[in-house]
Amino acid sequence: MAARSLEIGPAGIRTARTIEILRTERGLAQRELAARVTAIGRPMSNTMLARIERAQRRCDIDDLVTLAQALRVSPLVLLQGPSAM
Repeated sequence: MAARSLEIGPAGIRTARTIEILRTERGLAQRELAARVTAIGRPMSNTMLARIERAQRRCDIDDLVTLAQALRVSPLVLLQGPSAM
């Protein structure tokens, strides 16, 4: 079985950028947002979050939903970008 490409497409890059924008607008360090996500029930380290924000790690649907909850926005906002707010 061939290895799946890890390339992150435009939607993933937009989502990563939106997570970083919203986090910084709320004055949260990566460690603080990762702790919020973990407290909600989706274990995440600040390293994992940093890799998501740099589009070096895929943000799966469970990460997306929990990050949106921790940032107090709809998952759709993360997918569509800050202009969706």
